[in-house]
Amino acid sequence: MNYKIKDLPIDERPREKLKEKGGANLSNEELIAIILRCGNKEESVKDLAIRLVKTLNSFHDLNNITYADLIKIKGIKEAKAVSLLASIELGRRLASKQQNKKTKITTATDIYELFRSQIIGLKQEKMFALFLNTKNEVIKQETIFIGTQNKSIAHPREIFNAAIKNSAMKLVLIHNHPSGDVTPSQEDIAFTENIKKGSEMLQIPLIDHIIVSETDFFSFYDNHML
Repeated sequence: MNYKIKDLPIDERPREKLKEKGGANLSNEELIAIILRCGNKEESVKDLAIRLVKTLNSFHDLNNITYADLIKIKGIKEAKAVSLLASIELGRRLASKQQNKKTKITTATDIYELFRSQIIGLKQEKMFALFLNTKNEVIKQETIFIGTQNKSIAHPREIFNAAIKNSAMKLVLIHNHPSGDVTPSQEDIAFTENIKKGSEMLQIPLIDHIIVSETDFFSFYDNHML
């Protein structure tokens, strides 16, 4: 027998809870249980969802989980893995669209709030670029480079080609430090200076470079380094 959500007591059924109280009132495990739909001969779908979450170091690791990771978990086979991955990707796309919808940048805090959720759980450095119009509204966000666990190197050519392609009038760079320490390295400083020089030549000003972690950020502009 496969235990399904309907086999749970009414007050423990995530679907009923969602209909009555809305998704915001469900736990992470309850939302996952709805996506997985059914459990197995040994456990309910809710228990399966709880066990899945317990395999993660952090719940945010779910953002980077792969098909291969999922099917290693007892009780997770192709259909469940595919459904969960599709749901994660859909959520990621919705968040990205919302962030890029006429978002106006006025402070480094605005930029940090845009990107904090995107870097949670990342084990490697990742560099993004925001391309802005004359009103400081976001035209496009692009991932420029994905590095190793402790190193990120992006070529200026990739950044400027993307800026020109998107008809950007201004440029912001963002990258994360997985260590949590947002102090810029000498490599970060030298890289920023090179991008600034190139942006001045192309008349696409680099208005800030933000280093972010899950709890903090460093702005080159705010620290008078641009």
